[in-house]
Amino acid sequence: MGFSFGSVSLIIFLLGIVFVFKTINVVPQQHAWVVERLGKYHATLGPGLNIVVPFIDRIAYKHILKEIPLDVPPQVCITRDNTQLQVDGILYFQVTDPMRASYGSSNYIAAITQLAQTTLRSVIGKMELDKTFEERDHINTTIVSAIDESAANWGVKVLRYEIKDLTPPKEILHAMQAQITAEREKRALIAASEGRKQEQINIATGEREASIAKSEGEMQASINRAEGQAAAIVAIANASAEALRKTAAAIREPGGADAVNLKVAEQYVSAFAQLARTNNSIIVPANLSDISSLIAGAMQVVKAQSKA
Repeated sequence: MGFSFGSVSLIIFLLGIVFVFKTINVVPQQHAWVVERLGKYHATLGPGLNIVVPFIDRIAYKHILKEIPLDVPPQVCITRDNTQLQVDGILYFQVTDPMRASYGSSNYIAAITQLAQTTLRSVIGKMELDKTFEERDHINTTIVSAIDESAANWGVKVLRYEIKDLTPPKEILHAMQAQITAEREKRALIAASEGRKQEQINIATGEREASIAKSEGEMQASINRAEGQAAAIVAIANASAEALRKTAAAIREPGGADAVNLKVAEQYVSAFAQLARTNNSIIVPANLSDISSLIAGAMQVVKAQSKA
């Protein structure tokens, strides 16, 4: 009598709403829900509308299928040369098998994190300190390969691992900085010495080229002077030869020989006149008859020429 028909209808309506909500499940995109039926794995619900049996089936696990970044806590590793090195990294993974991710490990995130740390310590322990800074890609690839092999049983795919920071102790940092400074100073000194060396080479090369150019110029000038002198000698010789040819031709002409005798007599007299004036003494030819005969011959030539 305490319940009316309206109350029963309301209860049935509420139960119907609960039944509908329990039956219909909408899974978002890039998500996967694992359904258990009576405590046992039954199915994996994909994105969209899904129907389950209320009170028998239940959504046991919900997984995100997107790529997930996982920050690996920093840890101290010991290198091959017994140097402490603090390493901080980040891991990227993705759930590929929701069923294995649900039942393969109680906590696959913690398992991946621990495996990444132990693998990182193992890889760093095989390398010297300097190599750890140079071989980051090798470290990342090795860690991904080691984790991915084990994570396959957990329904997880490890995509990549990236080292965010490598921090050696302060003493090592100071020593590395000093080494870098010394190396830079060394390179600066080498560069300066190479510059001086190149400068000296350039100066020597310039002086050698200048000497060569000067000697070539002097040689060319000598050649030009020699060619000029040779040309002058040739010109004088040609002129003398031409004069001799003309003189010879003139002598062969009528009266030419007499003219030559007259010219010789004039030059003879002129030569004695010049010789007599060279000092205070009077120079008299040894044979005056030669002079008189020359003069007489010259006068005859002149008379013959005037009569002609």
